[in-house]
Amino acid sequence: MIQDIAPHKLGNRYDPTAVPEQEDYALCFDNGRVLLRTGETARLLRIKDFPEECRFVYLFTVDDCRFFLLSGEAFTPDGCDFVDIRTLRGSKQLPREILFAIFTGKHLADWYRDTRFCGRCGKPMRHSPEERAMKCACGYTAYPRIMPAVIVGVKNGDSLLLTKYRTGFAHNALIAGFTEIGETAEETVAREVMEETGIRVKNITYYKSQPWGIANDLLMGFYCDLDGDPGITMDKMELKYAAWVKRDEIELQPDDSSLTNEMMMMFKTGKIR
Repeated sequence: MIQDIAPHKLGNRYDPTAVPEQEDYALCFDNGRVLLRTGETARLLRIKDFPEECRFVYLFTVDDCRFFLLSGEAFTPDGCDFVDIRTLRGSKQLPREILFAIFTGKHLADWYRDTRFCGRCGKPMRHSPEERAMKCACGYTAYPRIMPAVIVGVKNGDSLLLTKYRTGFAHNALIAGFTEIGETAEETVAREVMEETGIRVKNITYYKSQPWGIANDLLMGFYCDLDGDPGITMDKMELKYAAWVKRDEIELQPDDSSLTNEMMMMFKTGKIR
């Protein structure tokens, strides 16, 4: 999965005293796109690629490499272009740890963009000098927003319930959805499966989680079993395909970035029964 970067390690502890240096990495985003040096081989930019007057916010480290976010309006140096980060899934041009840094940086960039003003009084927010937070003079403190969502592998004997989204990602997927106020993750599983396919489930079992910076989510994977009638009533507003698929007929996604793909692979190979 995208976060599997060992032996490299993400260090997400905030350092408000960090001052960018020339060889530190610089992330710049614009509407879900990241700025890259383009050409035969794409690469991430460094602080030295930007004018001295540009301002940066410290993000995190990967091993000993520090990453900063360009603050203010996007700037495009010569020979660079903005690339949709969704197209970087499975990219071989950038190292896996750099891809994970881009996904994670995008999550933080979205939060900084959306937290410029206080949601309580409307005044401008400022960076906390102690922690990764935005503070307002009225006393309100905002922390990075993480949206919990579930990925669900519904089993029916030797078959798995596969779906395809109505729009966007074109490959096989599993039932997925966001946790609502007042719900447990297990309740989200049962509700989302019922809403999208009309299927009832039982034996809901947690599998694994994944940070998913593309959509600012924390994905939680669950397997469960069909409970009763296997007939599918598909929500055509959400899906364009939903079907029970035998293990050996499951077609995986074209890259190994996602929790969804790993869950389909675990069932396909018989490691999950």
